[in-house]
Amino acid sequence: MASTGVNTSTRRRVYVVGVGMTKFEKPGRRDDFDYPQMAKEAATKAMQDAGVSFEQIEQACVGYVYGDSTCGQRAVYELGLTGIPVFNVNNNCATGSTALIMAKQFIEGGLANCVLALGFEKMSRGSLKSIYQDRTNPMEKHAMVVANTFGIEKAPLAAQMFGNAGREHMEKYGTQPIHFAKIAHKNHKHSTNNPYSQFQDEYTLEQIMNSPKIHDPLTKLQCCPTSDGSGAAILASEEFVRSHGLENQAVEIVAMEMATDLPSAFNDNSCMKAVGYDMTAKAADRAFKNAGLSRDDVNVVELHDCFSCNELITYEALGLCPPGKGPELVDSGNNTYGGKYVINPSGGLISKGHPLGATGLAQCAELCWQLRGMADKRQVSNAKVALQHNIGLGGAAVVALYKKGFPKQSQIQAFATSASTEDKFQSAAIFKEIKSNLDKDGAAWVKKMKGIFCFKVKSNDGTEGVWVVDAKNGSGSVKFGVEPKGDVTIIMKDDDMLNLMLGKLNPQQAFFQGKLKIQGNMGLAMKLREFQSAAGKSKL
Repeated sequence: MASTGVNTSTRRRVYVVGVGMTKFEKPGRRDDFDYPQMAKEAATKAMQDAGVSFEQIEQACVGYVYGDSTCGQRAVYELGLTGIPVFNVNNNCATGSTALIMAKQFIEGGLANCVLALGFEKMSRGSLKSIYQDRTNPMEKHAMVVANTFGIEKAPLAAQMFGNAGREHMEKYGTQPIHFAKIAHKNHKHSTNNPYSQFQDEYTLEQIMNSPKIHDPLTKLQCCPTSDGSGAAILASEEFVRSHGLENQAVEIVAMEMATDLPSAFNDNSCMKAVGYDMTAKAADRAFKNAGLSRDDVNVVELHDCFSCNELITYEALGLCPPGKGPELVDSGNNTYGGKYVINPSGGLISKGHPLGATGLAQCAELCWQLRGMADKRQVSNAKVALQHNIGLGGAAVVALYKKGFPKQSQIQAFATSASTEDKFQSAAIFKEIKSNLDKDGAAWVKKMKGIFCFKVKSNDGTEGVWVVDAKNGSGSVKFGVEPKGDVTIIMKDDDMLNLMLGKLNPQQAFFQGKLKIQGNMGLAMKLREFQSAAGKSKL
């Protein structure tokens, strides 16, 4: 266990201040998607979300499973050549969260104030296979459990291991195949609202149960695909958060624990334990203890549903329900919207995809978006505590708990927004000019811009004003003081916004100076120059 024997009272608090990811893709679907390109996309999004430049990052922890040594450096070099330490990590399917926990430890130990956690994978199509045949396979002990219980069959080994864990649960507790199918049905349905998901199709329960059998009780639609993709997170100390004004978006990692296999994984002839039940339980128990939270505090969960069977047994390993009660949790609907927990709102690995090195960081991104209220159609109502679970056979289990880092700051800012008036902002004249343009020819603007732009502008006294420019629907509109939702969000001080729109401030220079923060669709952010053109006609 990563924290055994360590005095937790001496640790510094650690925050996620920016996240980013690529859309997960079928291997080889995109021609321009080698690992340096996908890593650059994810990391750039995370830096833009945080409003930091690469020069401010002190260390990088980079995870991938398939690739030559120092791929991490090659990926990071796409962002800049500042000479920072780059640590390459490989922990099978838990690789992304392993990079994340390493970055967290650098900050909580006082070794750095701003660290990049990055994960990526460029995979081959088809089921996972062992590459090296001239040495001991690290799954040797786990495979022996399969051989000694249900026997080795022709199906892919991972499907056998997790499928057999499901069989064991069925034999022990009376679980039925439909319970596993219901989990896949839920996750596929959730994915329809996730633009980053590899698959975004909803299936009926019958379609899921009748899809090709992979290894009983698992059908094809209950198994995660191989994928290409990348995820990234910017982690920071409290000192860094406060000095850069990031309190409103900082998500604290209140606990994060890693455990590896225990003797029971190999000695108890249990496929459930061989695929990580006990190490998950150990990591979860320690995380909740260190966080001072209970399972009832959790609202939203991203867990490792590589196969539907694993999601169900993980409910129990995490303590979300008692042993043997996973099927009841499924039947009650307490694993989806309207229930006690919303589990895998992203669609999970089954639908979103599973690029091994990126998965843990994609989970982190989803949970941060949920806690920040930025998950769009996937948003879990009143999400305050988030739980992450990521495992890798071989083995490693990582469990993390997240909370909004400065909730009082968010409340103060929300109050200031609702209390502010448009006239106190210098930028108001700019948005009046944009509105005038939309009134004259809104249809042409909508055709050209195709997006909803949220502008958060802070006055000298700290009051925040919000304008939402809808250049996506109908003839367009400009509204002030409304809910801050858009396809892209631009955050600036009032005088900087004015100078930017009047062409007196270079956008790229403003971004690297920390004067301009961008959240969401970067392609739309590039269209700011169109608003600059409209603003230039104002009489300022």
